Amino acid sequence: MAWIYDPFQFNEGPHIPNRCALMGSRRWQTGSQDDLRYFLAVARTGTLSAAAEQLGTEHTTVARHIHALEDELNSRLFHRSSNGYGLTEAGERLVAGAEALESAYVFAKAAASSEGQTITGTVRIGAPDGFGSVFLAPRVRALTDRHPQLEIEIIPSARLFSLLKREAEIAIGLSSPEHMRVVSRRLTDHRLYVYASQAYLEEAAPIVAKEDLRKHPFIGFVEELLFAPQLNYTDLIGADVEPHIRSTNVLTQLHATLSGSGLCMLPAFVASGYPTLAPVLPEQVSLTRSFHMHIHEDHRRAAHVREVAAFIVAEVERNRSLFYAPTAPPAAGREDKHEKQRL
Repeated sequence: MAWIYDPFQFNEGPHIPNRCALMGSRRWQTGSQDDLRYFLAVARTGTLSAAAEQLGTEHTTVARHIHALEDELNSRLFHRSSNGYGLTEAGERLVAGAEALESAYVFAKAAASSEGQTITGTVRIGAPDGFGSVFLAPRVRALTDRHPQLEIEIIPSARLFSLLKREAEIAIGLSSPEHMRVVSRRLTDHRLYVYASQAYLEEAAPIVAKEDLRKHPFIGFVEELLFAPQLNYTDLIGADVEPHIRSTNVLTQLHATLSGSGLCMLPAFVASGYPTLAPVLPEQVSLTRSFHMHIHEDHRRAAHVREVAAFIVAEVERNRSLFYAPTAPPAAGREDKHEKQRL
């Protein structure tokens, strides 16, 4: 459900001039609009240096714009400390208005760019590393071949991406959004199974029941660094397992599994590309998770963002079976292998 808002409505307070006064001043028309861009960068990053890096400038330039805006508004917008910049009450009130102006600009730009023009621009996609690196990256060439002036940035990372802070135009997440100004759709459910390398299973103790899993080393996530509760697999396997090798990155876990280091709960679409991996007890041990695609309300009408979003949806639909089946037959454990040799 779309959320209707007035893009020019400020959350006014006693320390912040109203928008009519601001828009009527020559200083506002020529300088303060640019100052707001620097203000939002500091508010979102918390330091001058991080804001400068985000904006591609020097920290002294950022500081100059912040001072100019505070002088214009006759109000202190940040608390300065050794830990960085924290918003004052006046700063908190200004954020709402500044983001409204930013939203209005993005909305107007999107509307103009979608009027029968060639698809151009840059779309940044934030995604879990498995989806971004294994599924999306090998397929995105078809999109850029279709639209040569379109640029794609894929940020595969085990973290949450803030669309409100403009960290990405499209975010792939593991749950529905928590903010009203983010539109979302479920892309697909996907299955996870316990996998091991064929070589490991041939040499290791046989696994014929879920209880046997505790006899084997596991590879998994660093629990205290989990960015989403949906990644806490070990508690759900039900065999009292504790990973001996841990990483925040699915691809690191994958390669540790390929090396024969032990068992690992992996998404089926990740493991499917590696024939030396075999699912372990796929009928007894599996989990279902979901991928959701999120887009900020301001970007949903932008032609280049819509095109990329439609491409992702189409690719997921076309390859839906990848997200469900364990793909490879279970490998024979040592006990089964010896039985076959006797026969």
